[in-house]
Amino acid sequence: MESSTADGVSRQATEGRLEMETAFTSQGFEVNNATDSSSAWSPEERDEVHSVPAHHGAHEPICKCGDLDVVFNYKASSQKLVVTILEARDIPDKDRGGVNTWKVHIVLMPSKKQRGKTSVQRGPIPIFKDKITFSKLEPEELSSHAIRFRLYAVHKMIGEKMMGEQLFYLSNISQEGEMSVTLVLEPRSNLSSADSQLSLSAVSHSDSASSTQSLSHGGVPELLVGLSYNATTGRLSVEMIKGSHFRNLAINRPPDTYGKLCLLNSVGQEMSRCKTSIRQGQPNPVYKETFIFQVALFQLSDVTLMISIYNRRSMKRKEMIGWISMGQNSSGEEEQSHWQEMKESKGTQVCRWHTLLES
Repeated sequence: MESSTADGVSRQATEGRLEMETAFTSQGFEVNNATDSSSAWSPEERDEVHSVPAHHGAHEPICKCGDLDVVFNYKASSQKLVVTILEARDIPDKDRGGVNTWKVHIVLMPSKKQRGKTSVQRGPIPIFKDKITFSKLEPEELSSHAIRFRLYAVHKMIGEKMMGEQLFYLSNISQEGEMSVTLVLEPRSNLSSADSQLSLSAVSHSDSASSTQSLSHGGVPELLVGLSYNATTGRLSVEMIKGSHFRNLAINRPPDTYGKLCLLNSVGQEMSRCKTSIRQGQPNPVYKETFIFQVALFQLSDVTLMISIYNRRSMKRKEMIGWISMGQNSSGEEEQSHWQEMKESKGTQVCRWHTLLES
């Protein structure tokens, strides 16, 4: 049985090399579409990350301030974008943060001329349901704008204190209709004052500078993944955080990449699958997207999670950059160790870098 499972994993790795793009149907899992948060990384921080050897085993300290559920609704005919801020979850509790009252500020970047804020709400899961409208946004200009979200703790005596923030690029929204997104808020402690004030042009500049440096240094492709498992609810959370040294083998330019996740049963049959959004022209892409798989505790030792990174060469063709697998049929000792540590962490997220295997 083990050999048939291994064959299934190997077959999953090789089939997608230059196959047609397919639309994936979400079955048996929920998807939290987190956003590209490269604004939280300064060029210095990027250099430190990329200087870490591929074989290291230390964990990079990854934490978050909480999750913010948002709905975007764009209408090209009126050139208006309505942003509905629904609720915040997993935010610091009163014992840890000292407050129980919250509000959210948002601003259109890079001009910062259009902005808005929610009402003040109380509780560990503040429900806002506030709508904020941005106008005069032409469809062809969406890709040059972003919206910055900031969560504030409201103190009666000292006023508002910024707790976390996230930048969402409008190139990720559809031209028409609603789009629901869960934003992972970067903690204030992780952001310097310079980082939190970055304009969109500065973010683009730092991304391009980092991309050039990464391409010139070469190196093996790596992927930073966060795992957590809640035994009570049976929720397996997989966060695709970011990649490093992704290369375009066909031509000498940064690749357009995305990640594909497949959950396999004990005999190598696919149980569910999903994929990230595409990061264009980035050898060191930041995904920050979380996917939820429903796995019962008694099944946890019998499933295999396979993660593949693809370079999209055209609308219908793609090539695999590399892959890893974790669980029953792990692709290496590091992957097996990461999976085991997740099982022992009792719901706490465990993050590790993994070297991608060639297809």
